[in-house]
Amino acid sequence: MPLSPLLAMPGVATPEAATRGYVFNHTMIRVKDLARSLDFYTRVLGFTPVHRQDFDEAAFTIVYLVLAPDRAAIPEDDGERLRWVLGQPGVLELTHNHGTEQDADFHYHHGNAEPRGFGHLCVSVPDVGQACERFEALGVPFQKRLADGRMKHIAFILDPDGYWIEILQPAPFVG
Repeated sequence: MPLSPLLAMPGVATPEAATRGYVFNHTMIRVKDLARSLDFYTRVLGFTPVHRQDFDEAAFTIVYLVLAPDRAAIPEDDGERLRWVLGQPGVLELTHNHGTEQDADFHYHHGNAEPRGFGHLCVSVPDVGQACERFEALGVPFQKRLADGRMKHIAFILDPDGYWIEILQPAPFVG
């Protein structure tokens, strides 16, 4: 489909000049166990934590993570790094409410059970087949494997809190 029909859909407005320079910066998800989530996002998906803020009075911590092909580009100074990360596209913010990791019955709503809401995160990989083989070897739980369903070019893995993460590749997939 060409771009023009998408731009002509009902409700689509031409962006105002005032919005030039806006960046979709981050998505925040709440996590039960920060260490477990950091292990998953760094070891399994290759994210790098770049800023942490602890709010002891309010009993929560946030950590910003990025997929950084060149860690040398990340500023060393904490204040500079915070300014840097808040201007980057595609940042993941993990928010941990202190104490949730102590409650065996506690869990967050991942958005894909009723009532449905939030759907999933997505990580684009160079080779979806190789990535899925690696996830299998690491014991990562799948919501949908490449062979499942009609859409054979995407997979969904689950993070420690049950959030769905779509895995796809930008180039055409030959399965």
